[in-house]
Amino acid sequence: MSKRILKTRLNNFLPNFSSLPTIPNITSCITSLQSCADQTNLQEGKKLHSYMLINGFLSSPRSITSLINMYSKCNNISDAFLVFTSSSHSQLNVFAYNAIIAGFIHNEMPEPALQVYTKMRVAGVSMDKYTFPCVVKALSSCGDVAGLKIVHGLVFKFGVDHDLFVGSAVVDGYFKLGLMEDAHKVFDEMPDRDVVLWNAMINRYAQIGEHNSALECLHRLRTGGNVPSSFTVTGILSVLTMKGDLDNGKSIHGFATKMGYSSGIAVCNALIDMYGKCKSFLDALDIFEGMEIKDIYSWNSIMGVHQQSGDHEETLNLFRRMLHDRTFCPDLVTFTTVLPACSHLAALRHGKQIHGYMITNNLGKEDDTRINNALMDMYGKCGSMEEAQMVFNHMGSKDSASWNIMINSYAMHGFGHEALDVFRKMCETDLKLDEVTFVGVLSACCHAGLLNQGREFLAQMELKYKIVPTVEHYTCVIDMLGRAGLLDQAYELLSVMPVRPNSVVWRAFLAACHLHGDAKLAEIAARNVIDLEPEHCGSYVLMSNVYGTMGRYEEVCDVRFNMRQQNVKKTPGCSWIEFGDGVHVFGSRDQVHFDEDLIYSELGLLYATMGLCKAA
Repeated sequence: MSKRILKTRLNNFLPNFSSLPTIPNITSCITSLQSCADQTNLQEGKKLHSYMLINGFLSSPRSITSLINMYSKCNNISDAFLVFTSSSHSQLNVFAYNAIIAGFIHNEMPEPALQVYTKMRVAGVSMDKYTFPCVVKALSSCGDVAGLKIVHGLVFKFGVDHDLFVGSAVVDGYFKLGLMEDAHKVFDEMPDRDVVLWNAMINRYAQIGEHNSALECLHRLRTGGNVPSSFTVTGILSVLTMKGDLDNGKSIHGFATKMGYSSGIAVCNALIDMYGKCKSFLDALDIFEGMEIKDIYSWNSIMGVHQQSGDHEETLNLFRRMLHDRTFCPDLVTFTTVLPACSHLAALRHGKQIHGYMITNNLGKEDDTRINNALMDMYGKCGSMEEAQMVFNHMGSKDSASWNIMINSYAMHGFGHEALDVFRKMCETDLKLDEVTFVGVLSACCHAGLLNQGREFLAQMELKYKIVPTVEHYTCVIDMLGRAGLLDQAYELLSVMPVRPNSVVWRAFLAACHLHGDAKLAEIAARNVIDLEPEHCGSYVLMSNVYGTMGRYEEVCDVRFNMRQQNVKKTPGCSWIEFGDGVHVFGSRDQVHFDEDLIYSELGLLYATMGLCKAA
């Protein structure tokens, strides 16, 4: 095919160029390539590449470097490397090498970056201050301590040891490899320390849990005359979040507002996370609602805050708002936040819709253990064991949590034999059994009335499986004995178990006493559980019901009097029903619905009809 014909076809392919009054020159092409890189516009970038190829604009090293940069920033590293390897030696200067090394780092491929760096050294291309930060990051990502120290020596040889960005990279690399003394030495020897270098120290201290050292860095930064940047704020907020320090978090919020940082997305996201994890949920919501621009992290953070606070209905409402907004698509973090909300509300319809969305949009691969575990847990807690088993069967990779979820799900719904069958299959794998595994196994025996198996598993835990039983395991067995009416045996085990009984195990025993009408043992259980948890209403209610069943109404009055004295109120019962527009919660004697009169009128009619049917 002739060059003239190829050029004609290319002009047809590039209407934006053919419509211009003059043909773009090499400078305008390079500028456009940079724009494509900034906007990750791969399609336009490829058109520019084709145009430059036909018009002979690829002989310049600047063109090669710009193309490598564009493809790398557009996450098309294979084409970036193809441009690099197809270029002649004269076109590959230090800028081209820096671009491809940075491209591999940008695409989280440190090993190929180091291979190009080796080629660069062999080719005799001199490195500059832009080469070293990328190479250091690649070496630290690969865990190459010896290589990092060699490159650190080259930093001195090339005279860039006082460059702040090179110094920051070396400090960060040593921190990442756990070489604290080396990191401190490099930091202390830097003649100038700007806010970028201080930020590197603060963020690394935050990541390794050295919270006080991070705060000390902030103090030294400010006393040294440096002004904290927005990156400083986000780093310190992460420290305060991990410390649960709400007061200082509010102070940093005030500083960010004063400096004009509080409108930035990254700072707002950090504030949402800080307020949420410090249990200041309304403040977190205020930050979110006040954001003019939100990103996917903003939505995930605020949904996580509501999920953490137990407000599962609002978690789902926020998820629907996010979908309705159509600005961002949910990612796997979104689903691992929203699916537990469906689990707690038994919102099977919503859970299935989310699963369907994931399949349609090719999210959540079979080897993504975390998201599959969340799906399986949702189906299990919603009682849809067929779907839970289907997800389990199709998982490419299973961990201990995967098996534990299946065991606990079958146990929860009374499928004891199925739970034990999953347990036996788990024992055939190389995965280690843990405490959660045996909570599921003992719970399965409890709900299915498998007394002998339950006793045997408790006895074998420490001897055969080297797992020391905890109070949760004893609670399962005591509950199992109590349900079977073996109250004396349950009380004996409760009295001799090597761990101290908590309110949960006493309450399980109290429920068994109520079930079988044993007031004497119920009184013992009630005294213990009230001593341990005097503010919990359930124990008073159970004891009152025991007395009421036996006709001991004076004792019923005494229990209710004690509740009033302790200011303990029974938590109102509630139900929820799932509709297409969300999960609707209805409390006992609820009077907040706008159709309240109509609802209670229909209920009255329903009760009357039921009474007539019963009389007939």
